[in-house]
Amino acid sequence: MLRQFWNSVLLPVLARPARYQVAALCHRGDGSKLRILLITSRDTGRWVLPKGWPKRGHDAGGTALEEAWEEAGIKPCGRPELVGRYHYHKRLDGGLPVPTRVEVFAIPVSGLHDDYPEKGQRKRHWMTPAEAASSVAEPELAALLARFRREAAE
Repeated sequence: MLRQFWNSVLLPVLARPARYQVAALCHRGDGSKLRILLITSRDTGRWVLPKGWPKRGHDAGGTALEEAWEEAGIKPCGRPELVGRYHYHKRLDGGLPVPTRVEVFAIPVSGLHDDYPEKGQRKRHWMTPAEAASSVAEPELAALLARFRREAAE
């Protein structure tokens, strides 16, 4: 009975291929004044990058821009550029963790709008790369944030 449960339920879930999301590493300033924008997740309140599932009609960079606008209200001042990837376990509705691969796009930002779609649902905060790295839960994302430099995205 346990073997049947393992083979028919657990193994297919654990062997499921990774899902795919895109994230926006919104930044301003350079050198010692470089800051990265983190937002809180709606469900747990932990610090994250704006991110989401691919959207029809957008390439990956365009989806990152759209998510950053909806979740953080950014005013972009440049084009998204792929700067790295990380993996984490996304908890879907119902609590099932699913392996997820995230492509991260750096987006230069000139400021933030006061009004945006998810205003009131999240907090947003500018941090140094070191502060941002120590604030996120995902080790691969923390490493990416710690080594991020603006010139890498230009």
